[in-house]
Order: sequence, then structure tokens, then C-alpha cells
Amino acid sequence: MPSDYSLSDVLERMYENQQALGAAIMELTLLVEGQGAREVGGNVRGALWTMDENAGHIKQGLARLKKLDIG
Repeated sequence: MPSDYSLSDVLERMYENQQALGAAIMELTLLVEGQGAREVGGNVRGALWTMDENAGHIKQGLARLKKLDIG
């Protein structure tokens, strides 16, 4: 049975934090875009796209760690 602070649990919490930060940043982006700062919004959306792309790899890595019972 893994401990409360196993590697896979810690990484999963980091992944969840990344998802939560992405959602919060998107809310702010919508506010900024609504005030006319479309270029800023576009830049932020580009960064969020990268986070989303990496999220899939992170999630797959977490699944492998859990399957192998590593960490």
C-alpha cells in the first residue's frame, strides 16, 4: 500500500494543481480579453495550450507509475 506521500501521489497532486491554475488563468484571460487586451489573451492562450498538451503526457506517465507501483 503506497504511503500518503508516494511519488505518484505527489505528482498527481502537482498535475491537479496545474489543471486548477490553468482554469484560473483562463478566467483571468477572459476578463482581460473582455477589456480589449486581445493580444495578451492570445499570448496566454498559447501558454495554456502548451500546458494542455503536456497534461496528456503527465497523465499517461502517472498511470504508468501507478501500474508499475513505483513511488
